[in-house]
Amino acid sequence: MSPYKKFEEYNIDLKDEIKDSYSSIIKDLGEDVTRDGLLKTPERAAKAMMYLTSGYDVDPAEILKGAMFKEDYREMVIVKDIELYSLCEHHLLPFFGKAHIAYIPNGSIVGLSKLPRIVDVFSRRLQVQERLTHDILECINTTLKPEGVAVVIEASHMCMMMRGVQKQNSTTTTSGFRGQFEKIETRNEFLKLISSDLS
Repeated sequence: MSPYKKFEEYNIDLKDEIKDSYSSIIKDLGEDVTRDGLLKTPERAAKAMMYLTSGYDVDPAEILKGAMFKEDYREMVIVKDIELYSLCEHHLLPFFGKAHIAYIPNGSIVGLSKLPRIVDVFSRRLQVQERLTHDILECINTTLKPEGVAVVIEASHMCMMMRGVQKQNSTTTTSGFRGQFEKIETRNEFLKLISSDLS
């Protein structure tokens, strides 16, 4: 699906204040905002920023509640390699990577596509990776009420790659575990199943 179609699905109205702010920033950088290449940049940048932060307007718990089904399945369910793209709240630079999510149902399962949607909702906010991991974990844990839930995120941060220490090959891994995944044997089973992605 085209990213433009995704943007339109959110029905986001362009805010003139954001566009004007980008125009001012470009001028303050010493550029000519009226030249051809930059003429529509403030509008494009405003649209992009509004899309990249559109998660504030979505209730992730409602996404899960809309696709919960009674099912007597009590083994581990894993959705891995979920692409994520977010903005670091410290520098407004992207960080990107993948999430692995597992849960052990307790009488209810959830539509598998809803777990990546939860990742998208929380990623499309100004974030730090640690809080992103916690937000996803707690949303699933409190809404689905499973026997256990686990979240691992591995990401690269442009604020470390493009500026500052400029370490292009560094990655950051964060994790969170609740319920049965706090037991070492259950946690190890999950980590073993996703270990090829973390090597």
